[in-house]
Amino acid sequence: MLSSGTLRIENLKKSFHKNQVLKGINLTVRPGESVGVIGPSGSGKSTLLRCINLLEKPDEGRLSYNGLSLDMAGVRKKDMLAIRRYTAMVFQQFNLFKYKTALENVMEGLVVVQRMNKTDAKERAQACLNKVGLSDRMDYYPSQLSGGQQQRVAIARSIALKPGIILFDEPTSALDPEMTGEVLQVIKEIAGEGHTLIIVSHEMAFIADIANQVIFLEGGKILEEGTPKDIFVHPKEERTKQFISKITAFGDFSI
Repeated sequence: MLSSGTLRIENLKKSFHKNQVLKGINLTVRPGESVGVIGPSGSGKSTLLRCINLLEKPDEGRLSYNGLSLDMAGVRKKDMLAIRRYTAMVFQQFNLFKYKTALENVMEGLVVVQRMNKTDAKERAQACLNKVGLSDRMDYYPSQLSGGQQQRVAIARSIALKPGIILFDEPTSALDPEMTGEVLQVIKEIAGEGHTLIIVSHEMAFIADIANQVIFLEGGKILEEGTPKDIFVHPKEERTKQFISKITAFGDFSI
């Protein structure tokens, strides 16, 4: 299932105790777009993803996608299941089952959630692991894989479900520079196939390269949004300019 609808988030709010983390987010993501979410630590980037996937229940807001229109504060279990059929999350820490092989990890959601028979699930899982360059590691357990390989298994697990939207929450934050490169290349290839992606990342050069749309989150609000050139080369807001100026890697950017 490649993306077949536009995701619309309206007035999304989320607090933890007295700390309001998201303060009225409005976001539109069109089919096939790659949206980069950037901003300082604590600005609400990961919480935004978790609310979209309903891993966190918003206090307020509306979500529309593929014929669904939900009051996010009043979601029921069936609403959560519906949204999760259309979305997949790739986490910072891989979240693999440590006693299952790479192949079994990718098969798990297909068999348990999508009720696919094991023969078909195995065939799809093998194809997805091959896509992320792990055809020779299918029978390895997570402890036998590098961090980059584990994250590629997690990505294979996500694309195997054929979601409409894949959410990436700092997918390279736990990796060293060499492993980071191999994971980013896989994500770039997935984007090139027409998947809709929302990517929270501190890898600014990567976001500038892959994203159609970039949003700059500050204090729980979208302070500025636009194309990579708008945000990284011609930011309008002073706070955006300050944030970008502190990232020394932008000296040789070509956008």
